[in-house]
Amino acid sequence: MASHPVAPGRGFLFALCVALPMVLGACRGQPSGEPPVVVIRNMHDQPRYDPQAGSGLFEDGRAMRPLPKGTLPREAPILVEVAHGTTETGDWVLEIPRPVVARAGGPERLVQRGQQRYGIYCAPCHGAAGDGKGVVSVRAAEVGAAALQATTLHDERIRHIPDGQLFGTISNGIRNMPAYRHSIPTEDRWAIVAFVRALQLTQSKGLTP
Repeated sequence: MASHPVAPGRGFLFALCVALPMVLGACRGQPSGEPPVVVIRNMHDQPRYDPQAGSGLFEDGRAMRPLPKGTLPREAPILVEVAHGTTETGDWVLEIPRPVVARAGGPERLVQRGQQRYGIYCAPCHGAAGDGKGVVSVRAAEVGAAALQATTLHDERIRHIPDGQLFGTISNGIRNMPAYRHSIPTEDRWAIVAFVRALQLTQSKGLTP
């Protein structure tokens, strides 16, 4: 014999209709003088230091720590010459900005850093000597994809463009070359510019970089 579901009684439906508005009304966030119920207390009331507060955790007694060397606060003004390689009027800067050289520890350190970064990001296409004969370019020539071959960095046009324009090319890319602004930090892009200039100088004199 088949059974049929029993419909809820009228009393149950009446109680539900009365209780539901009461429950929903309790969720409206009415002011209360009682302390809030916090399930995870350590996430609600965490210990912290106020600005300019003291702390026995550090030797100098300061809770606010000085900036690590070589870092800049988010609120620091942006130097257009460093960030974009241009002047305020939009012209390319002729030389690597002095603040970049100073933060790197001098021209030699900047070139050394640039050589390391160049070997990672640029040499596969442009070659270790900057002659455009990196492994990617060689392979492109073998398969007949001449459009994928990199330009030699010793081209007279590239030798005489401003440093800011070379920085902008690394940052934004050109033709088949992708933009590296998201892959290489700003200071490292300037370091690559410094190494490319050193590379051009040594190759023009027949020296080994």
